[in-house]
Amino acid sequence: MSNNIQQNAGSNAIYGLGLIGAAIYYISAATSFIGGVIGFLKALVWPVFLVYEAFKALN
Repeated sequence: MSNNIQQNAGSNAIYGLGLIGAAIYYISAATSFIGGVIGFLKALVWPVFLVYEAFKALN
C-alpha cells in the first residue's frame, strides 16, 4: 500500500507542474478576464487535449 502511495505522489507532482505551466500559458495568452477564466479551465483538462491529439496521430 505504501509503495502505491509513493507512485501516486510522483504522478500527482508531474500533473501539478503541468497544471501550473498550462495555467500560465493559457492565462498569459488571454486578452480578457473571461479569456483568463476559460484559460484556467483549459489548464485543468490539458491532459484530455494531449491524449486526444496522441490518439489522432496514431490513427
